[in-house]
Amino acid sequence: MFSAIQSLTEKQMLAKFTVDLRPLLLLGLALLASPGAAAAGGYAGTPVTVTVVEEQAIERLLQLTGTVTAVRSAQLSVATSGLVSSLYVDAGSRVKAGEVMLELDPELAELQLQSANAVLAQARNALADASRRLEEARSLAPKQSIAETQVRDLVSEVVSDEAALQQAQADAGYQQGVLARHSIKAPFEGVVSAKHTELGEWVNPGEAVVDLVALEDVRLDFPVAEDYLGDIEVGAPISFSLTANPNQYYKATVSTVVPVTNPGARTFLLRALAENPGQRIIPGMSVRAAMKLATGRRGLVVPRDAILRSPDGRVVVWTVSAGEEGPVVRENLVRTGLAFDSLIEVREGLVAGARIVVQGNNALQDGQRVLIRPQPATD
Repeated sequence: MFSAIQSLTEKQMLAKFTVDLRPLLLLGLALLASPGAAAAGGYAGTPVTVTVVEEQAIERLLQLTGTVTAVRSAQLSVATSGLVSSLYVDAGSRVKAGEVMLELDPELAELQLQSANAVLAQARNALADASRRLEEARSLAPKQSIAETQVRDLVSEVVSDEAALQQAQADAGYQQGVLARHSIKAPFEGVVSAKHTELGEWVNPGEAVVDLVALEDVRLDFPVAEDYLGDIEVGAPISFSLTANPNQYYKATVSTVVPVTNPGARTFLLRALAENPGQRIIPGMSVRAAMKLATGRRGLVVPRDAILRSPDGRVVVWTVSAGEEGPVVRENLVRTGLAFDSLIEVREGLVAGARIVVQGNNALQDGQRVLIRPQPATD
């Protein structure tokens, strides 16, 4: 009895073990039938993405490093000497055009203006009195009630008083101008980059008291090797980024090419104008720029991903051709030229219109079958 029970249990366990193996067997058969399996008749090829070799204008990419400078910057100074009584800005202050930035103590200038106005009033009265007496004398002259000599003296007095009035007017105007120049107004909108004085200090004409920099537009100054002097044109576009934020790119336009080289460095000055949205580009910042220069010739170009460089110095591009059982790849040794944008010039080893592998080309073998994948859609 015990033997019969034991035999029955073994049969049940064997049946259960056979049933549990069925999913594994099915999975193994599915893997063998997959496109990447080596089973005969089931191999569809290594998936790759291809593109076509094109011919286009070849360009050189000029890499530049430069500095941001302000289109307008000024060191503001007072036009008259005086004591600083009010100072409304500090380094970093933003001001509008016409905004008062600094004032000098106006007390002495006001007193001088009052004195000049008093002299002006006296000159007006003197001229008015001389003119009245001259009119009276001229009315009496026909009746011979006054000597002709007295009339001529009065005419001379009026002329002298007129000159004195003009001088008094000029002096009063000068003192008015001096008083008006006891304040400094911003000549343009910008930011104060430096402050050179403080309240209570005595300043003299010509001494810089505030440095003002405009930020609305900026320019980029690049030293460029003299070899490129003939290839750069005014109006050419430039793409640049700030060293502090290399992933953000901005646009600029060449505004000036100064054809005077630095004898020591063999460079000339390239200046570009750039907009400054949000005033995020500050004068003094370092920038990196790229500029495309025409070479005047055409050639074959391929995407960078199509180029494979071996440690032994070989440069390879895989091409796709028709085979008996489907597309196959061939190894092509090429000689490259200039690189620009995301393209590389190929001077030898390819022909226009050839299909080349740009993805999945890292582990190919000559004559290997491939499965061409559709290229991803682009916006």
